[in-house]
Amino acid sequence: MVIVLTAIAAVCGFLLAAVKNVTGPRIEEQIMVNVKGPAVKRVLETSTNDLIADRREVTIDGQVYTLFIGKKDGQPWALAYESKGGGFGGDIGVMVGYDLAKDTLTGIGILTHQETPGLGSRVTEPAFTDNFKDKSIKVVFKVKKDGGKVDAVSGATNSSRGVCEAVSKSIAIYPAVKEKAAAKQ
Repeated sequence: MVIVLTAIAAVCGFLLAAVKNVTGPRIEEQIMVNVKGPAVKRVLETSTNDLIADRREVTIDGQVYTLFIGKKDGQPWALAYESKGGGFGGDIGVMVGYDLAKDTLTGIGILTHQETPGLGSRVTEPAFTDNFKDKSIKVVFKVKKDGGKVDAVSGATNSSRGVCEAVSKSIAIYPAVKEKAAAKQ
C-alpha cells in the first residue's frame, strides 16, 4: 500500500509541475496585461509607445525590477516600476512612475493589496493616489499623522502608511534604476 500511495503522489506531483510549467508564461503575461498594464498606463498616461512591449528588466541590489519606459516622439521621458510596502492586511504593490527630466513622480497605481474592502481598499481611489502626482522625489512621503504631507485615508492609516512606504522604497532606488535604464538605451 505504501508503494502504491508513493507512486500516486509522485505522478500527481509530476503532473502538477508540468501544468505549472506549461501555464506559467501565459499566467505571467495575463498579469502583465490585466494587472500591471492598466496601472502603468495610468502613471505614464502621455506616453506614445507600447509600455508593455517596451518593458525590460534590471537588477538592483540583487532584486530584479521590471521597468516600463515611457516614450514621446521615440525618446524616453519617464519610467515606472513596482515597489511594495506593508499595509494592514499584508503587502501593497504600488506602481510608481517618474518623469526622468524633472525627477518628479508622474503618479502611482495600486497593483495588489489585501486591505479591508470599503476601508483600506480606498487607497486605490484617485482621492488618495493623487496625493503623489507631480511631487518631487525629495518630498518625504509620510502620512500627516506621522509628520508628513500625505492625507491618509480616514480609518485606514496603516494602509496609507503602506503605500507611503512603497513609494519611499521606490524613491530610494530610483537613482540606480534611472542610471541602469539610461545605460540600456
